Amino acid sequence: MSSAAALNWSAAELDLPTLADSGYESAGHRIKTPVKQPADGRRLAPDNRAYNRLLRGLRWQGERGFAIPTGRWKTLRDTTVSPRRIGDIVAGALHLTHFEYKYLPESR
Repeated sequence: MSSAAALNWSAAELDLPTLADSGYESAGHRIKTPVKQPADGRRLAPDNRAYNRLLRGLRWQGERGFAIPTGRWKTLRDTTVSPRRIGDIVAGALHLTHFEYKYLPESR
């Protein structure tokens, strides 16, 4: 099972939607993809345009959230560690990234 499939399975188990790009159209339960432009060239309805805008607005945050740690920490790019252990490594990398970017609250 691919990591993307495992992640979607985990999200589905928790009844959470998965945000995806248009390449995942008809991918399955609770996969949210953009509404495509009509084939006859008409504009999308306003509610569909708003849905696409909201989807893009949420997806870029997730994409950026993955890009910063994987760009900074080489070990996260090509890891072969067990999926059960990667969570601790990612948590450590995320904490160090927050420290580096000064996102951590001031300690007392």
